[in-house]
Parts: sequence; C-alpha cells; structure tokens
Amino acid sequence: MRLERLKNYLDLTRLHFFFVWPLVFCSGLVLSFQSYGTVSNWIILKSALIALFGFEAGFVLNDYVDRDIDRLDVDDSLSRYWRPFGSRPLPMQTISLDDARILFLSLAGAASFLILTLPYPNSLYVLGIMSYSYIVEWFYQVKKRNQTLPIAQLIGRTDFALFPVAGYLVNGTFDSTILLYLLVFYPYTQAHLGLNDIIDTANDHARGLSTIPVMYGEKKTKLWISVSSLIHLFLLAFFLTKVNGVYTRGLILGAGSLLISNLLVWKGNSPKEWIRALPFFHLSLLIYTLSIILPHFLN
Repeated sequence: MRLERLKNYLDLTRLHFFFVWPLVFCSGLVLSFQSYGTVSNWIILKSALIALFGFEAGFVLNDYVDRDIDRLDVDDSLSRYWRPFGSRPLPMQTISLDDARILFLSLAGAASFLILTLPYPNSLYVLGIMSYSYIVEWFYQVKKRNQTLPIAQLIGRTDFALFPVAGYLVNGTFDSTILLYLLVFYPYTQAHLGLNDIIDTANDHARGLSTIPVMYGEKKTKLWISVSSLIHLFLLAFFLTKVNGVYTRGLILGAGSLLISNLLVWKGNSPKEWIRALPFFHLSLLIYTLSIILPHFLN
C-alpha cells in the first residue's frame, strides 16, 4: 500500500525528471558569474533546491487545476512518457485534493523560505518570478479551455522561459545578457509546447481544449514547432557571439539534437511516432544547460 502511494506521488511530481529543473535554473546562475562574480557552493546548492522545490510545486499545481478535465483522457501516451508509472493520481483519486494542496504549499513554501535567505533585492526578484509563474500556469490551464487565438500558449510559456532568468537573478540583475538568454529560450519553450500538444491531440479534442493542433491542425502545428525552433537557433547563434565562457561545441551539439527532433516530427504521422521526437528535444535542453554550467567547474 505504501509502495502504491509512493508511485502515485512520483507520478504527480514527474520525479524522474528531477535533475533537469536545477540544471536549467543554475544555467542562468552560472551565466551570471561572468559579470557579477562567483558565489559560494552553498548558494549554488540552495539555488538547485529552489529550482527543484519550485518546479515540482508547479507540476502539482498543473494537475490540480486540470483535475476534472484530465478524467476525459483517451490516450495515455504522453502520460506514460512524463510520469514514471503512467498514472494521473488526482483524476484517479489515488491522491486526495487536500493532500495535493498540502504538497503544493509545502514545496512552494520550502522554495520561498530558501529564496528569502538570498540577499536583497535578489530575493525579491526570484520570489516575484516564482509567484508570477504560478499565476501564469493557472492562467494557461484555464485560458486554453476557451480561446480563438493562442493567447494561453504565448503567455503561458513565459513561466518556463523565465526559469533560467530567475537563476541569473540569484546573483545578478537585469541586464543585456539575461535578456538575450530569455529571447533565446522563449521560442524553444514554444516549440516544446507545440510538440507536447501534437502528441496529445486526441486528449485535447476529448477535453475540448483550444490547443495549437486543435485550432490549427497537424501541419500548422508542425510549422509552429519548426518556426519556433528556427527562431531559437537564429538567436542561439547570436547568443554565441555575445556570451563568453560557454562550451560552444556543446551548444551546437544541442542544436543538432533539436533539429533531429524536428525531422522526426515532420516524418511522423501519429502520436506514437511524434513522441519519438520528445527525447531528442529534451536531450537538447540537457546539452544546452551543461554547456553553460560545466565550463565553470572544469576550468
């Protein structure tokens, strides 16, 4: 019984991806070292924990807001990818709503406590971004239920795009470097959203959601993914000319993985084929973040 409960919580938090969120957050932090100096290892560890607790709380919030419409799912392909045991605990009522609320508040509270131990005004910057992200996540989940234009998608993914920005602001302040990183990362998040949506098209139709494939169809969703990816790659090339101290070959390798993902999207004709593109997409993110972080620790 305890094992089943543990599995439910692992699915709710998508915990098998736990290492990704600290890497994304800390890529921003490490990027700040060039302009604002290196911080202590304790601050780096604290930042990783802020990222872990804060992002996991976002997953719980996501499922909490969608708890009713998720009961309408007809295809579990994406759930089996994102969740280690492939279940949705809140619609299945294997985790109560009260327990989900307690978990969200505990995770968000732990992240907030750690943020408040950061120097001022950095703590205020990071706390502001976290609060904004939770509001926007709620907005995204609700707005896509009734829209004729992709407002939810365009605004909703600013939460993920701001994640490395928050990491940068642990140590730095708003400047051209972090603005450029934000501009590079935002179209990447849009391409990622489009890929998730095209895989989950059957569920979005069943739920009555106005996602990109529901509103515009398969071909235009593929264009959404590829145009966003190309904008990202163009800005990434510009990023490489302006920012030093990153592993250039690594970023190029990550771009290659992203292109492979796009090719698989265009080649595929069904969710089972499109989902093969998702690991390459996520591999590109892993390579990007490590290409920013590792040079600091290896030099």
